Amino acid sequence: MDKNAPQGNSSASEGVPAPDGPANLIDTDYVIGQDNIATKALGLDVDLHGKVFTISSLLILVFVILTLALQEQAEPFFSGVFSWLTGNLSWVFLLGGNVFVLVCLGIIISPLGKVRIGGANADPDFSYAGWFAMLFAAGMGIGLMFYGVSEPMTHFSTALSGTTMENGMRTDWAPLGGAAGDEQAAISLGMAATIFHWGLHPWAAYAIVGLSLAIFAYNKGLPLTMRSVFYPILGERVWGWPGHVIDILAVFATLFGLSTSLGLGASQAAAGLNYLFDTPSDNTTMVLLICGITAIALISVVAGVEKGVQRLSQINMVLAFLLLAFVIVVGPTLAIATGFFQNLLNYAKELPALSNPFGREDANFSQGWTAFYWAWWISWSPFVGMFIARVSRGRTVREFLIAVLLVPTLVSVLWMTSFGGTAIDQFISNGFTGVQDAALELKLFAMLGQLPLASITSFIGIVLVIVFFVTSSDSGSLVIDSITSGGKVDAPKPQRIFWAIIEGAIAIALLLGGGLTALQAASVSTGLPFTLVLLVACYAIIKGLMSEPRAV
Repeated sequence: MDKNAPQGNSSASEGVPAPDGPANLIDTDYVIGQDNIATKALGLDVDLHGKVFTISSLLILVFVILTLALQEQAEPFFSGVFSWLTGNLSWVFLLGGNVFVLVCLGIIISPLGKVRIGGANADPDFSYAGWFAMLFAAGMGIGLMFYGVSEPMTHFSTALSGTTMENGMRTDWAPLGGAAGDEQAAISLGMAATIFHWGLHPWAAYAIVGLSLAIFAYNKGLPLTMRSVFYPILGERVWGWPGHVIDILAVFATLFGLSTSLGLGASQAAAGLNYLFDTPSDNTTMVLLICGITAIALISVVAGVEKGVQRLSQINMVLAFLLLAFVIVVGPTLAIATGFFQNLLNYAKELPALSNPFGREDANFSQGWTAFYWAWWISWSPFVGMFIARVSRGRTVREFLIAVLLVPTLVSVLWMTSFGGTAIDQFISNGFTGVQDAALELKLFAMLGQLPLASITSFIGIVLVIVFFVTSSDSGSLVIDSITSGGKVDAPKPQRIFWAIIEGAIAIALLLGGGLTALQAASVSTGLPFTLVLLVACYAIIKGLMSEPRAV
């Protein structure tokens, strides 16, 4: 039962501030941490939700042990899982992504957009400049480094090659119908397909989670954890096993989504070191990289958010902007400037066809690329959603959704246009095929190699990947720790250290047990059930917003 009051909810504690002004707090006797086990174990303080932590950690440990012990059997298993899920259920991911976008757009134009996060009188915690910068930081990641050159180039190449048929089935990887032999059409289609994967759809998934967590924590006074979103549907049962299952799914999705990114980052960093310094680019190097970077992440965890991840994020922001500016200035500057707007138009033009979940002829593209991406984004949604929820108190829902959907989308378009457009221009203008022929993880370095100061920029690229790795591991362990400690935001550091180590262990297990396919299979496997969770969350957030007072 709701009650119209700005204070008095016993669960609005442990770092979740009470609403400022009128807000419909949920009247519940549940207190954050009441089901936790708080004790000293081996001389370390622990404060854990017994059921969520125990089940999550045990299942994850069993998974890591089995994958490492059965490496030969793991690779065909993961390949089979990935092929079956994307081949039979890709429509679930595509349809879910469309629903998330439509729900966000619907809320933006509806009166529900006037609701203010944190109560009707809440003031924003950050300026627009600071807020946008943090949204940009959340939107940047290992993925942009790994796919910023490779994806536009790959879609351009496959579109230019056209379609191929075998036994009545398409065997090519071109998006939609391809653009055989037409370079300009292939550029347009390839960039539109890339932006589709980095634009509104993924950020709509983040926005649904972020807005849900923000409203139910800052306006309703519930714990900052996924189960709280389902209070309108489950009521007090959300504190029992139904809620435990939701939080456990959130832990799995976040862990495997992060591990996928960490595995991609390790493979790219190893390839970059091999490119620059001729170090071996094998599993041993990648395992050592993951261990070393996880150790750095642990130092960041111990240092705390202010001294650790915040400083690393600031370093990353500066380096990322410098690298982006460098590519724009020394690359095909005019083509990048005009391409930015042209690519946005092409994206809008191709969006209906690219987002169609049924009757697709381009099965390899829609299943192997889009379905994997949507599962990966959804796996990241608890992580990124909780981050943007924590920095968005005081904003109206309309402000929140417009900013979360548009700002990172525009940044991603600029990044892909600059890096991918430069690689395509090198191919068309200079006949350089090095990027096209390079392995996926080497395409960035092959493109930079054709620009001035190649050794320096390639080294900066490696540093960016590594620091993204560290900040993702640190921030991810903070989010997982919050979920497994019953929604507390100030749980003991040893628990975050545990989860940071587990993230590295999963990344190692997946790399050794099947490489990129295993990483993709893990994301898709955990992304599927969490897609269903988010579809239900769409209904819950609308119901939650309808009971909130709105700004004039």
